[in-house]
Amino acid sequence: MGSWELTILSVNVGKPRDVLSHGKIVRTGIFKSPVAGPVAVRRLNLDGDEQADLRVHGGLDKAVYVYPSEHYAFWRQELPGIEFPWGMFGENLTMEGLIEADVRVGDRFAIGSAEFVATQPRMPCYKLGIRFDRPDMVKRFLHSGRTGWYLAVVKEGRLAAGDEVFRTARSSGRLTIAHVASLFSGAVSDEDLMREASELDALPEGWRDYFRQRLTRGTVPG
Repeated sequence: MGSWELTILSVNVGKPRDVLSHGKIVRTGIFKSPVAGPVAVRRLNLDGDEQADLRVHGGLDKAVYVYPSEHYAFWRQELPGIEFPWGMFGENLTMEGLIEADVRVGDRFAIGSAEFVATQPRMPCYKLGIRFDRPDMVKRFLHSGRTGWYLAVVKEGRLAAGDEVFRTARSSGRLTIAHVASLFSGAVSDEDLMREASELDALPEGWRDYFRQRLTRGTVPG
């Protein structure tokens, strides 16, 4: 199933760079810029894009980062005086028509000639604060629930700004990207959802293990 309402507004890539933060040099790949024309989609990233610290960024389950264009209006209101070009959140694809509550973990998508599966929400590190020059940005980002999500590449291909997005299959589970982010932040304390997350094959093993440990420790509020 597909919809003309689901569209890639911008494709954004960037190479790691050194930036000065609090007197220290930090290497980061969070600075992305829109590119024109078709871009090749590889198993680990888009052509022209790289992650700086592969211990915590990138990999098969986090090859492509999507951020909804709908959230930009919220952030412009929250943070007046800051410019918000597409790619400001370090996303590879700025997408119109879907937000976190609309996407289930395991949903499959076709964009251009490439195919993807939604894997997890984005949990930002301190480098998001560097991008915005605001030390409170990570906390704001998580509290907002506007995390965006990662895609794993099922089939390599090419895509471009303006391409339609087709959801080709829905996950059989009920767990959405919003659910996972809310369970992590503590905004939601549903033990059944957490158990489902701990058993969902489409969710990367690190996440499943995290939720299993939470359940074992009994850290799910009643």
